[in-house]
Amino acid sequence: MFSRTDFFKTLFFFFFRILFKQFKHAKGPHRSFSNANVGQSKHQKYSSLANRSDLSNKTLVFNVEGALLRSSSMFPYFMLVAFEAGSVLRALVLFILYPVICLVGVEMGLKIMVFVCFFGIRKDNFRVGRAVLPKFFLEDVGLEAFEVIKRGGKKVAVSDFPQPMIESFLREYLEIDFVVGRGLRSFHGYFVGFMNQGKEEMVTLEALLADQKLLSRDVIGITTFDRSAEHQLFSYCKEIYLVRRSDKRSWQCLPRDKYPQPLIFHDGRLAVRPALLPFWLCSCFVALTLPYDISVPLLAFFGLRVCMSQPKTKSSKALSGQDGREKPKKGLLYVCNHRTLLDPLYLSFTLKKNFTAVTYSLSKVSEMLSPIKTVRLTRNRDQDGKMMEQLLSQGDLVVCPEGTTCREPYLLRFSPLFSEMSDDIIPVALEAQVSMFYGTTAGGLKCLDPVFFLMNPTPTYTIKVLEGVSGLTKNPDDDQKSRFDIANHVQSEISKALGFECTKLTRRDKYLILAGNEGITGSTNQSSTVEDATAKSSRN
Repeated sequence: MFSRTDFFKTLFFFFFRILFKQFKHAKGPHRSFSNANVGQSKHQKYSSLANRSDLSNKTLVFNVEGALLRSSSMFPYFMLVAFEAGSVLRALVLFILYPVICLVGVEMGLKIMVFVCFFGIRKDNFRVGRAVLPKFFLEDVGLEAFEVIKRGGKKVAVSDFPQPMIESFLREYLEIDFVVGRGLRSFHGYFVGFMNQGKEEMVTLEALLADQKLLSRDVIGITTFDRSAEHQLFSYCKEIYLVRRSDKRSWQCLPRDKYPQPLIFHDGRLAVRPALLPFWLCSCFVALTLPYDISVPLLAFFGLRVCMSQPKTKSSKALSGQDGREKPKKGLLYVCNHRTLLDPLYLSFTLKKNFTAVTYSLSKVSEMLSPIKTVRLTRNRDQDGKMMEQLLSQGDLVVCPEGTTCREPYLLRFSPLFSEMSDDIIPVALEAQVSMFYGTTAGGLKCLDPVFFLMNPTPTYTIKVLEGVSGLTKNPDDDQKSRFDIANHVQSEISKALGFECTKLTRRDKYLILAGNEGITGSTNQSSTVEDATAKSSRN
């Protein structure tokens, strides 16, 4: 029987065989395509392209690294793949090899990065290109370059990045028609760490050129001086506009409101592009080794900040039980948007109240370490309703009706169950800001979420307690839709306080897009459902 050990042995020897062959026959930094027609093209300065008004009738062929992204370095994106799709050890190996990558030339350096990042990664499980990289690519897009490219009739992106790294970003977020990246070889469902060469890549190119609509228009190329003749597609260009480094230095970042499709969901631990990441040893040591009730005050000394605001109206004081009047018979229901697993903890800390937090999913490790009481919901509406009523009779309760976290300035749809539990509802707007690591994940270990959040050098929590809202009165004559009205109203009030945008997306949509499942243990991967969720995200 073919064991996993035998499989990796085969890959290991296969690697050395091909690597020796590639070193022996190295051909320099460019792909081995025929460029006979490039000399006939008319080369012009990129600055003259911005004034053209006839681009809607043209096909634009552009180089992603040279003519779209503000940064020309590919290393940070491969570091993201090594860290997010592989492990800390794989990222460390890539970091150690960085001097070698700089010395051996562009093509050989690219081969080393591809091998370190992709060797042994399961092809079906590679979701970094869809769930992690689009955020960082979008932040690196030049506004001036994108304004020119989007005016083209047909848009063809050419890149030295492997196809799985860039295709989702270009197609789903920038609406590029064709994406031509480097193909990756695989063996028994695993990437072997090598790119397609020669005839293998020509098959992909010929399939692209078979589209007659692509070449029926005038073709214009946009690239840089060092990449002007590296790809055969540029041989079909009647004009080639060359981007200088001085052009790119003046480019601005593409603003979020100009994204063709909004970036709502993304995954991964790193919050910044890892060009040069410092390692905050003190914060890491405190977060990993000390008990929770000790680590929080110490981390506040190292840079953790909590900002809190409350309304001063009498009604809010009455709801909070702070004006000396008769307190409500049941506990107060605090309804929050969801940013990290630490939301209920910091609300309890700032209000100096002993809350019970109800959650839809929480690891056993997080439950054991939590300094406040946590109760899991079953996702059965009747059972969860009875459980919440019982908990409210014992004291104050915190619930996050989004059911999952969202990193970007959007609010997911609020489940309306909370509106039936209490007439004393206090909306709470929460925002968590990080500078290095994300304290949330869709595909990683959730028990490490608080650790990664606290490892940030200056993490900040902003808590805004809003005006109280009346819940749904238990009256059989009430309209059934009123519970949705209350949920939508609370969502709207929280979004106004934070400056966020409301969506109709749910927890299920998030996990289908980022993890390929419905966020429930044992759920299966349904590609068609993922496409439906992606389309729904684009519409919202």
